[in-house]
Amino acid sequence: MQAALLTDEHQSFREILRAFIKKEIVPYIDEWEKEKQIDRSIWKKMGEMGFTGLNYPEDYGGLDLDFYYSMIFCEELSYCYSGGFTISALVIQYMSAPYILKFASDELKRRYLPGIIAGDLISAVAITEPGAGSDVKNMKTSARREGDFYIVNGSKTFITNGYYGDIFITAVKTDTRKGSKGISLLLIERSSEGVHSQKIDKMGWHASDTAELSFSDVKVPAENLIGIEGAGFQYLMDGLQLERLTAAIHSLATADSALQYTLDYVSTREAFEKKLSDFQVVRHRLADMTANIAVTKGFIYHCCDLQQQKKYAVKECSIAKLKASELAIDVVSQCLQLFGGYGFTEDYKISRLYRDVRVGTIIAGTSEIMLEIIAKMTIDHVDYQPRNTEIK
Repeated sequence: MQAALLTDEHQSFREILRAFIKKEIVPYIDEWEKEKQIDRSIWKKMGEMGFTGLNYPEDYGGLDLDFYYSMIFCEELSYCYSGGFTISALVIQYMSAPYILKFASDELKRRYLPGIIAGDLISAVAITEPGAGSDVKNMKTSARREGDFYIVNGSKTFITNGYYGDIFITAVKTDTRKGSKGISLLLIERSSEGVHSQKIDKMGWHASDTAELSFSDVKVPAENLIGIEGAGFQYLMDGLQLERLTAAIHSLATADSALQYTLDYVSTREAFEKKLSDFQVVRHRLADMTANIAVTKGFIYHCCDLQQQKKYAVKECSIAKLKASELAIDVVSQCLQLFGGYGFTEDYKISRLYRDVRVGTIIAGTSEIMLEIIAKMTIDHVDYQPRNTEIK
């Protein structure tokens, strides 16, 4: 099966999800944006519907469905006019919890996955640091082994779900002498003594809590080590493909939501005794955006097919993330222009989309990083391959 040929079951899931979003999410988005906090009860409601465990095993409360259900989930959430809410949901299911599922011990899986899937626990992934950014190898946060504990010191920044989250999948240096081979992943609970977080005041994504984290002599049980000590960098490189693909799906769906929103507006708004949609310059601009979205969607669906086939598609996911995020910025900017002065007000959702979409070229690796990955594979013939570091 291919993403472009979804089954009746997939389409039924889309309709059920769409109805849930319309009833349980959209009516509260404006409030969450204003309060800069998502009501935790929504995660529980999503858990009860099975939406937070689509691709997780039934043993932990998941539905063990194919990736196309996740693709639909990413698409439909992106039509709620809040990048902040959408990214919070995607971080839980596709950017943090997968490290537990793929690499953690059975004990850690049993302890944390059911709560995440049920909507009782909010998870985050803590990689980025103030002085490192995309340069993961040069992170400074350290974890020193002392008996049955790791003592963690350092800081992280730009962590989605970092303020209200319960658990952090945290990248640390367990051996400062080994470069990337000295990086490990630790599961750190927000309630641990010595963990502090501070909200970051952002341009967009207001509903989500993005935070700076600091760790001061935090004692983390040694059994909270995810996978093998020193294999953290490879785990992160493995996880980034799914992160970038879901980010690409989100960016493109956001662009399409802006386009559909704008189509509704120009079909009713009049100027010079004509509807905006009757002006050729407007019609052609909208047609061009429609074409660009359709072409990019075709490639992203190809990447979804590769994900479903469990292919390690570094080049393809990097291309998808690059082109979708750049296109989204262009489309939303053009859409805002068609609203004229109204687009610059909070009375229309296009202004929120304009703020939210801008970060798409920064998260999960900047556009510059994507270009360098593509250049290495195309020009230098670098062949990225997954490492056999999964814990059975």
